[in-house]
Amino acid sequence: MARRQRNPEERQELTDNLVKIRRVAKVVKGGRRFGFAAIVVVGDGQGRVGFGSGKAKEVPEAIRKATENAKGRLIRVPLREGRTLHHDTSGRLGSARVILRAAPPGTGIIAGGPVRAVLERLGVQDAVGKSVGSGNAINMVRATFDALQNVQSPADVAARRGRKVSEILNRTDRRRRPGRGEGTATKSEADAPGSSAKEDTEAPRAERPAAVPDATEEAGKNLTEGAASA
Repeated sequence: MARRQRNPEERQELTDNLVKIRRVAKVVKGGRRFGFAAIVVVGDGQGRVGFGSGKAKEVPEAIRKATENAKGRLIRVPLREGRTLHHDTSGRLGSARVILRAAPPGTGIIAGGPVRAVLERLGVQDAVGKSVGSGNAINMVRATFDALQNVQSPADVAARRGRKVSEILNRTDRRRRPGRGEGTATKSEADAPGSSAKEDTEAPRAERPAAVPDATEEAGKNLTEGAASA
């Protein structure tokens, strides 16, 4: 069985980010042995990212183990315009939940802690992240990866449904709700002469019927004319 040969240049272009390092202890017969556990996120900034953890008696060795573990667990996430996610998504691990939302250009990465580290190494430039529940670093990283694995591009959806990408995008545009102000005429447009919106909203005024003379007034008028002629 042929083994897959790794490209050394592919491994060199990855950048790492240390998420957290903490001291751990192992209880043995003679007492406790202390060590360090590190959590590292690596990525190429172009849609590939991975995370790993490592333990050792020294900090540099723990970081090295975590980095090597992360490089062997890379995933690819499709990005829209190379800067943000294609759609909103969420992930969960235990009591930790992470919500990720796409954002317009210029927003930046509005997230903190492990979520921000993952998005930066992935290459996301505009996104909003929110963590709910547990604040454990490793659980938040795993929940973030669970959310990223649910991201699908229009090309993936079109290939799964056997349709064209244009059909998927057109259907998505039709499902969007009109924004604020769409579908309703503004006050200046309604007051403009010849505006159809003003004509449609105003109901036609009913003509006022002519006054009908009262019978008592008619009889009094006839008596007055009869007395004058006599």
